[in-house]
Amino acid sequence: MSDALVKAAIIYDFDGTLARGNLQERSFIPEIHMSLDDFWREVKRRAKVEDADEILVYMHLMLEKAKEAKVKVSKQMLQEHGRNADLFSGLDGEQWFTRMNSFAAQHGLRLQHYIISSGIEEMIHGCSIQGAFHKIYASKFIYEEDVAAWPGVAINYTTKTQYLFRINKGIENHWDRKALNGYTPVASRPIPFSRMIFLGDGETDIPAMKMMKLQGGHSVAVYDEDTKKRNHETIHSLIADDRVDFVAPGNYNENSQLDIIIKGILGRIAHGLKSSA
Repeated sequence: MSDALVKAAIIYDFDGTLARGNLQERSFIPEIHMSLDDFWREVKRRAKVEDADEILVYMHLMLEKAKEAKVKVSKQMLQEHGRNADLFSGLDGEQWFTRMNSFAAQHGLRLQHYIISSGIEEMIHGCSIQGAFHKIYASKFIYEEDVAAWPGVAINYTTKTQYLFRINKGIENHWDRKALNGYTPVASRPIPFSRMIFLGDGETDIPAMKMMKLQGGHSVAVYDEDTKKRNHETIHSLIADDRVDFVAPGNYNENSQLDIIIKGILGRIAHGLKSSA
């Protein structure tokens, strides 16, 4: 792809945005002999009792219950569970990403795709579309002799905003706080917020959506149009509270509402570049 193209980015949450439900729910939680309701009820109970972060609590509970069930939690095992991701229509075969990359290139943009997720990184790396992403930022474990021993990274609702700045500044790791907190002139940042699009599915993405808009970027709320559990109130509040620019069903096929919206935003970004030239 030509170096003359200008970088832009689409940043996705994973669970509920690219795939239905949570990845852990597909096969991991049943393997450790818990029902989905019991698992998440216990997470909320412990988080409240211990005054703890829910993401750290759910990761710890995964390891605790796996140990009780004599299940070895390795990177390979988690990747195997990730292969069960129930991706939204239009994502199989990476057709969405290929189409968006081609459209962006025609408008002078070199598009990169990122994930910022509270889900498990190793599981996301097991899904069929993992190769489409320039970088996956997600919660992950520390391993001892190939067995998950402790949470190494826990990305919660508010820390997602930190990773938007990492993308903005071109910091492709979790650990470098000096580079993250140090001053970088706006003109030197690889991907300005104005050339970012964030896709999320609800309350857990509100801080990232709001910050994206405040920084001059673009945010889109995605929902599952097939599930009976769709929370219309959440979607309505995202619009009413000016958290998002657009709302669309999780349908990534060509000519879908989401396809038209994202192409429209990319076209707006390209037009802005021409206007400022």
